[in-house]
Amino acid sequence: MKQSWLLVLVLLVVSSKAQKNVASARAENLPPVENALLWSISGNGLASPSYLYGTIHMICKEDFRFSSTLKDKFEEAKYVYLEIDMDDPSMMMKTAMLSIMKDHSLKDLMNEKDYNELSAYVKDSLGMPMMIFNKLKPMTLMSLLYTKVLSCPSESYEQRFMEMARDRKKEIRGLEKIEDQMAVFDKIPDSVEAQMILEMIRKMPEQRTEFAQMVESYKKEDLNKLGEEISSSPEWKGFEDIMLVNRNHNWIPVMSAAMKEGPQLFAVGAGHLPGKDGIINLLRKAGYKVEPVRQAFGEIAFSPIN
Repeated sequence: MKQSWLLVLVLLVVSSKAQKNVASARAENLPPVENALLWSISGNGLASPSYLYGTIHMICKEDFRFSSTLKDKFEEAKYVYLEIDMDDPSMMMKTAMLSIMKDHSLKDLMNEKDYNELSAYVKDSLGMPMMIFNKLKPMTLMSLLYTKVLSCPSESYEQRFMEMARDRKKEIRGLEKIEDQMAVFDKIPDSVEAQMILEMIRKMPEQRTEFAQMVESYKKEDLNKLGEEISSSPEWKGFEDIMLVNRNHNWIPVMSAAMKEGPQLFAVGAGHLPGKDGIINLLRKAGYKVEPVRQAFGEIAFSPIN
């Protein structure tokens, strides 16, 4: 199951990097959102508030923080909604089936020099020959290589939520299906994605520096700064709508229906929160009161949750 949710995590990471919401917000004089990762959602006929949390999908264990406040909101929630139901027992099989290219291979998408460069990097990074991965869709391979951006033991908020849910027999649900997420990448030509992989491995030091800056902004709960750093990444220019904006709009009716059933906790990538087409503004436009929640960090912050 670990390999399956790693693939999903990189989809979440790279889709967040496509966002340009902060720039859009400024162009339309929309005020920036407050510095916060945890938000309450109330009003609009809700009997009780639900909560929205902005995650970062990969982070070093030493930087991972999980507040007692967030734990309390998890306990209060009827269900926990992630971007997809990562605890779905069928997800591994679905992911595997959706990850294969039927009509061509990675070798077909590159010239010989580029393919040899990628092969050498894969062997050095993953310790396996390129032939094992040749029929995988480019983003599937990218999901494996992207883990090399972190040169430290990593932690995942999504994985932590899944572990907590299993311990408490609380149901995990998804705002969309794995088929929906994979379909997002299928709208980008495989040849373009193959070049994205080459760009990533050729600029790995820059990728690590950029990611470290994003982590610092995340730790400060500075959504606006985080959005600026994400929007400066040029590799996803032109794909913002399919990667982020359309998905945000699709999630609002799902969230609205869920909140009528009782208090929920929604945990999505922090890049989905700010901006004109961000979750916070879309919820407010739908009539909800969305307010920042100050988090309390104590002994729980860097220790496993029991």
